[in-house]
Amino acid sequence: MGNTAQKRALRNYRTRLAKRGKARFEVLGLDVDRDLIRSLAKRLAEDDLDAVRIRAVVGQIIAGEPTKKGRILAALRRSPLVGTDLIRGRSHEAGRRAK
Repeated sequence: MGNTAQKRALRNYRTRLAKRGKARFEVLGLDVDRDLIRSLAKRLAEDDLDAVRIRAVVGQIIAGEPTKKGRILAALRRSPLVGTDLIRGRSHEAGRRAK
């Protein structure tokens, strides 16, 4: 890259990426994982709720942290309906006859 125009173009490109909060980097991996890594990088670059979820799951797997148990129960206990008496009882009707 002895050409100064090429150096300037590369510098400008990296500056534009940095303004968008992105960086270009190179990783080493198996050739069979190329598409997987590219698709993962694209999904993470979208920076939406799916990207947050993907980061959390991949981070847990990489760190080797065990999954936390009881999350559903904890969510139900945080519900604003806790303590309210929603079930008032059922009516016990005879119903219809089966043929």
